[in-house]
Amino acid sequence: MNFVYISPNFPDAAWKFCAALKRNGVNVLGIGDQPYDELKPELKAALGEYYKVSNLENYDEVYRGVAHFAWKHGRIDWLESNNEYWLEQDAKLRTDFNINTGLKSDKIDAIKEKSEMKKYYALGHIRTARQIKAAEGLDAVKRFSEDAGYPLFAKPDVGVGANGTYKLENKEQLEAFYAENMHADQYVIEEYVTGDICDYDAIIDSKGKPLFESMSVCPPSIADIVKNNLDSVYNVEKEMNENLRYWGRQTIKAFDVRSRFVHLEFFRLDRAHRGLGNVGDFVALEVNMRPGGGFTPDMLNYAHSLDVYKIWADMIAFDKTELPEKHEDYYCAFAGRRDGVQYRLDHAAMMSKYAANLMQWDRVPDALSAAMGNQSYIARFKTEAEMNAFLDDIYDRI
Repeated sequence: MNFVYISPNFPDAAWKFCAALKRNGVNVLGIGDQPYDELKPELKAALGEYYKVSNLENYDEVYRGVAHFAWKHGRIDWLESNNEYWLEQDAKLRTDFNINTGLKSDKIDAIKEKSEMKKYYALGHIRTARQIKAAEGLDAVKRFSEDAGYPLFAKPDVGVGANGTYKLENKEQLEAFYAENMHADQYVIEEYVTGDICDYDAIIDSKGKPLFESMSVCPPSIADIVKNNLDSVYNVEKEMNENLRYWGRQTIKAFDVRSRFVHLEFFRLDRAHRGLGNVGDFVALEVNMRPGGGFTPDMLNYAHSLDVYKIWADMIAFDKTELPEKHEDYYCAFAGRRDGVQYRLDHAAMMSKYAANLMQWDRVPDALSAAMGNQSYIARFKTEAEMNAFLDDIYDRI
């Protein structure tokens, strides 16, 4: 089996997907923009061949790389980046090379455009916030606001994370959004929903069946973290909430997800919301047809004593996996500290106090630091109370 992995060097965890594929006998062929000599030794060992391009955004260059692999190694069976940024390019390459094991260009809008996602949620009778395209014009959005009320939330129809989002508190801010944003017609505007963001992470086989499922909780939204420079925190839950499992699986069916690692986002309402539900109900936010970002795959491993890289590679190579009958489950928390802030317990004190719980600690890449902080800590605990005590310590400022 020939598997082309786009950008196997970034994000950093990509090499673990490549290594898991190689252990399953897959020929992993990488295309990236980093010189070969600078690749991690573990990634070099996982790759059957590496093709360097000067710019991954140059489609012709990447196309030539895939064509080279096809000429040298034969038919390409899979092509994937596991990265939101490259989903559209991945789909175009699959289309151009007739690779039938993933999404092609005719299906990409449903997972890239937030306005298109709404149509598929509706097919599955999955509750979502009401939405209007900003391109319909200021008057239309004002009429929308008469029913939806303020605040409203404006976000790019195609976008990743919280960059470029706006909370519009009143008519004046809505008017200013149109007057000051030259790209306003590329936005969607939704009724504002509050609550924890809960993620349904899953690896899905070719029949749409979950091989693995997990739940994460993000108390402050990424949008609030980025806008207000807040401390970044989220955790993988010890057990899956059964209502989230149901709505996650309904979403899988509605979007006809097959042979993918997915990260589906939901609000868990913190107050009753007309037309959406009561406190604790789940409301769909958006789908991400790739693994959770940052350190999420590693956190899933720590939380469930499993190897999601292997499970994903088993899905690719065998369309099945075998999970251990017994595996310990934990709460696993990510905490990101920001440079320039004084904390009561410094790095050395945290390392000493939580030596038995800390699974990894890293500097966060600059590209991710706005959402995740500058210094990360990942720790796991048997109880929620222990996890909360850790978070209290890590964010206690002087």
